Amino acid sequence: MTTRQHTERPSRRGLLRAAAGAGAAAGLGGGGAIALAAGNPENQPPNLPEWSRSLGPGVIEETYGTRSRHETAVRRYVPWLTPDRISSVSFTPLAEMHGIITPSGLHFERHHGGVPDIDPADYRLMIHGMVERPLVFTLEDLKRMPSVSRIHFIECPANGGMEWRGAQMSGVQFTHGMLSCSEWTGVPLKALLAQAGLRSGASWLLAEASDASHLARSIPLAKALDDAIVAFGQNGEAVRPQQGYPVRLVLPGYEGNMWIKWIRRIEVGDRPWFTRWETRTYTDLMPDGLSRQFTFVNEVNSVITQPCPEKPLRGRPGFVEISGLAWSGAGRVTRVDVSVDGGDTWRTAALQDPVLPKALTRFRIPWEWREGQTAYLQSRAMDETGRVQPTITELRRARGTESIYHKNSIHTWLVDREGTVVNVQIDA
Repeated sequence: MTTRQHTERPSRRGLLRAAAGAGAAAGLGGGGAIALAAGNPENQPPNLPEWSRSLGPGVIEETYGTRSRHETAVRRYVPWLTPDRISSVSFTPLAEMHGIITPSGLHFERHHGGVPDIDPADYRLMIHGMVERPLVFTLEDLKRMPSVSRIHFIECPANGGMEWRGAQMSGVQFTHGMLSCSEWTGVPLKALLAQAGLRSGASWLLAEASDASHLARSIPLAKALDDAIVAFGQNGEAVRPQQGYPVRLVLPGYEGNMWIKWIRRIEVGDRPWFTRWETRTYTDLMPDGLSRQFTFVNEVNSVITQPCPEKPLRGRPGFVEISGLAWSGAGRVTRVDVSVDGGDTWRTAALQDPVLPKALTRFRIPWEWREGQTAYLQSRAMDETGRVQPTITELRRARGTESIYHKNSIHTWLVDREGTVVNVQIDA
């Protein structure tokens, strides 16, 4: 995809690259939202709106609740971007999200062999290998055990992976949408391993899915004994089929492909398995031609979700709230700074409660936009380990431009004089 050059640049800044296709992406959310805001004058004060002049429907007849008909345009699947539905991806519409919890129906998807239809009565989870007592658990066995509920984000390591060489997609749903946050309910994995009994020398696990791809990843035993969950619940209901029904693995802070969906077995061993999923894929090509392997933890990251290409400022000068999401696989986000001039100056944003470890954190800061003003919006997150989100130049200096995974550089939105928002990159 080609890129556009902009001649206006922040001070002390170098080459600016802007994403092509901005108009089409911006029109997905911007034009529609502005048209809706006009509405029907007859339903606005001081008139009595039409919906208050007659009885509405009572308790819904459907067995499962529905959202407002005015919200049905909010969706995760993008047909023109992902025509292959078998080994494909859908994207969380981050610009439409409130708070930190992603509705289960808008949670991003990534799968490699389609979504299996698993009868919960037939479901079994095996634990074997270097254990004293190989075990097989039914779904009811797992549900009878003491459970926990925790809020954690999950991020595909390829989130933003199309942007290593330059700005590509103009829309936060496309640049960062392989990211969601849910409340997960299930059994701590360490409780299952305790029942099986670990043998001396055990240090790794192999978790395998039961879909057609049989995705399998090696996991350090230390992680399994820390905060891993074998989850059957998501956001107060059963895990959705696209998210691993009836049972999936939850590895807080680890890259999403390791959160094995439709998990069928866990093998305990004394070394990693070096499956094709961790040798051929999910490795990070470096500038010297070598590849990093087992880069499990998602880095500290953030993105502004309002304004963004889907939520422009056209026709709305005055005070607005800059809002976005920050996250870190290493723990809590402790601070987010926001810049409106491409990183020349920064202000610290407020973090909205709750601020939880390995969960999305929402940040907010007021800003006055004057029509005709050009701005370059950025956010920079820090976490409790001291990690700081790098610039794209710093990240490329360390990682080159041939990688796919773990891109966490500071992201830039250009707000032009009309209030249109475009994805750009600034080389410091």
